Amino acid sequence: MRHLLSLADFSKKEILEILEIAKNLKTEFKKGFYSKPLENKILGMIFEKNSTRTRVSFESGIYQLGGCGIFLSSNDTQLSRGEPIKDTARVLSSMVDLIMMRTSDHARLEEFAHYSKVPLINGLSDDFHPTQLLADYLTMQECGKDKDPVVAYIGDGNNMAHSWLMLASKMGFTLKIASPKGYEVKNEIYQKALEFAKISGAKISLMQDPKEAIKDADVVTTDTWASMGQEDEKKERIKAFSGYCVDSELLALSKKDSIFLHCLPAYRGQEVSEEVLEGTQSKIFLEAENRLHAQKGAMVWLHQNR
Repeated sequence: MRHLLSLADFSKKEILEILEIAKNLKTEFKKGFYSKPLENKILGMIFEKNSTRTRVSFESGIYQLGGCGIFLSSNDTQLSRGEPIKDTARVLSSMVDLIMMRTSDHARLEEFAHYSKVPLINGLSDDFHPTQLLADYLTMQECGKDKDPVVAYIGDGNNMAHSWLMLASKMGFTLKIASPKGYEVKNEIYQKALEFAKISGAKISLMQDPKEAIKDADVVTTDTWASMGQEDEKKERIKAFSGYCVDSELLALSKKDSIFLHCLPAYRGQEVSEEVLEGTQSKIFLEAENRLHAQKGAMVWLHQNR
């Protein structure tokens, strides 16, 4: 059974297959036509963390593919009352065709997948956000930034940074991550990326200086400094990330035709300035729209390769 918990589990060929399906489905969408490859299929959606883009894109996506989605918040399942994950996984996967889970601890996803009879998609965990990176790479393709790009990630070594590590190491491009001391990516994930990079030829480097990372970049990306569940650290993090705001001055160090990406929601004036977010290099809303199409591609691919 194939699951989408992290891009670490996929080859470059498979990632490109998913995105080719996504592009074809997007073309149909723009023409107002739906081929419905998942007609009468059911997607169970478990949300233990709130979401705007993830919920709407998955729910709209499965509907456009001909199926339907069942939304389950943390209050709608017995998981909130302490039912073992393995029990919920076995029961729910006997009733639906695909499952998406958005949670905190990545180990919860791994346990769920172990007992699930159908493909499980990671809608976000504290370690990885693979569906976002599929949308990001689709955006890079559409903007002509997928041919040996240099990508600069500026900010917290969180699930987005980890996911960029997986994407770069699989696709074979250059990735530079700048994070302040104490907020670096997890070493075990970095080491895994380096192992993949030996095969793909990716060039991956970690540093603290955002100016060094962003120099001559084709793609510049960042994420919020305080993710969900870290609100109590906000003041401390704002202080630690001083100098890491992607403003027009910092962005000017990248290539003139570089693009800016952000998974959203963005805190304007913190990790990115209003000017950059609303500027001509910003592709954040194309990127957000591509969540819909990339996830449709992933659902179709997983159902075909289960």
